[in-house]
Amino acid sequence: MTQPQSDTPVLAGQSEQGDEESVGFFQRWIPHPLLTLTLILLWLALVNKFDAGSLVMGTILGVVIPIYTSNFWPERPMIRSPLKGIVFVMIVAWDIFIANLLVAWIILFRPVDKIRSRWIAVPLDLETPEAITALAATITLTPGTVTSDLSADGRTLLVHCLDLVDPDAEIARIKNRYEKRIRAIFP
Repeated sequence: MTQPQSDTPVLAGQSEQGDEESVGFFQRWIPHPLLTLTLILLWLALVNKFDAGSLVMGTILGVVIPIYTSNFWPERPMIRSPLKGIVFVMIVAWDIFIANLLVAWIILFRPVDKIRSRWIAVPLDLETPEAITALAATITLTPGTVTSDLSADGRTLLVHCLDLVDPDAEIARIKNRYEKRIRAIFP
């Protein structure tokens, strides 16, 4: 016997069979608390003032948008070690700072014909979509490199480097500095 399909959206943490009673108030109304907070702060930054009306509107958006988009969110990724995640973010922030200086130096002082732009294919040991996305985003956030494509089998990233002498050394650096740490964060 088939159950009738409902037109009501399924909230995060709720199954389609309608076990709404098992979903707590907080989980029902704020399925993604970090997104809610981010949306509130983003709204306050966009209106460029902090008053009661702006806070109320930001809160409404911060609550409503995650509720209506919760069906599109996959399961929350498991994070093995939040502390390692914080260390990773600090390493990436430092690398972004240094890469900004290097790219500025290349653009300002190196003649165009001396810039050695190259494409490299980075083989992946990562398997989960969240981990691969984190690596691709990390590479792209670092000035001078951009992730361009993921192979159809999900095993190789195509990366463009602004200035590169040794492709093998850069692949090893990406794998040791970023991929290895991301692998320790995501299962």
